[in-house]
Amino acid sequence: MKRVYNFSAGPACLPEEVLLKAAEEMVNYNNSGMGVMEMSHRGKEFKNIIGSAEADLREIMNIPVNYKVLFLQGGASLQFAMVPLNLMIKNKKADYVHTGQWTKKAIAEAKKSGTVNIVASSEEDKFTRIPPLDPGMFSRDADYFYIATNNTIYGTRYADIPDTGDIPLVADMSSNILSETIDVAKFGIIFAGAQKNIGPAGVTIVIIREDLIGLADGSIPTMLDYRTHADNASMFNTPPCYSIYMAGLVFKWIKNKGGIPVVEEVNRKKADILYKYLDNSGLFRSPVEKESRSLMNVPFVTGKDDLDAKFIEEAGKAGLETLKGHRTVGGMRASIYNAMPIEGVKALVAFMEKFEKENG
Repeated sequence: MKRVYNFSAGPACLPEEVLLKAAEEMVNYNNSGMGVMEMSHRGKEFKNIIGSAEADLREIMNIPVNYKVLFLQGGASLQFAMVPLNLMIKNKKADYVHTGQWTKKAIAEAKKSGTVNIVASSEEDKFTRIPPLDPGMFSRDADYFYIATNNTIYGTRYADIPDTGDIPLVADMSSNILSETIDVAKFGIIFAGAQKNIGPAGVTIVIIREDLIGLADGSIPTMLDYRTHADNASMFNTPPCYSIYMAGLVFKWIKNKGGIPVVEEVNRKKADILYKYLDNSGLFRSPVEKESRSLMNVPFVTGKDDLDAKFIEEAGKAGLETLKGHRTVGGMRASIYNAMPIEGVKALVAFMEKFEKENG
């Protein structure tokens, strides 16, 4: 069967070249006589895999030497708890910007550790924009400042990263990491679940400035202390070996493409094609304010539930899969991560044009 264009928000499509490489090495990695899923994480082969993955990630993201790269488990959701457990120490206070369901969950976890100051929220606007930030509202004594740089469900993105001065900036980048150039040095912690732009579910990337490691007291569980994983090079327990291997293949794929600047250029072209059509359509529209639009996740609607359902069904038959919007907002959503080729976006727009002519 021919591969479809998969617009899923996550787990998401992976580069076909990566999948073919993994298939080639499935039962015999590097002439070891075994597959990656079978080998010891303490063995030479896997140590080379994780070492290479870290080195490539450092290179493509230009990660400074005073940052640790950790390969953890538990998804981004575990980071909602690990961040406050490790950072909300000195003043038991943190600033959060509320931009959707995932920041809501992060805020709930942080409240278990201390005081949460919600600096700004776009909830009244149904999270269709990134709220303007007034630095005068930032807490001068916050232990950290927290944002989600891209909001998968609502299709919003920070066009500008807030300047938090000496307060460590923590960012959930699960749905836009590796999609555009960022200055890692602006952040204290960056974390991201793999299943959107990095690889299959199972591994969570944490990039943490070294001075933020070791702040937690001895009362937190060993596995939730960043120092545990930093001191053991992500090998305190058996890591998610195959997910790390796949992530490493994706990092090499990005390098071979020319790096993140080249990938970003393609992502902007893809987004421009889709948004340009939506802005000129008489049937479909984007509910997101232009200044806040995501490059990765593009929600759109017709305004009629029955017509949305018909579109999703017919799109699936045309090989355009997983376009149904998140259950909390409805409508449609096209996730156009790094691995989605520009041809997929063009095929989606062509189908939307046809659908509009027949149903508009």
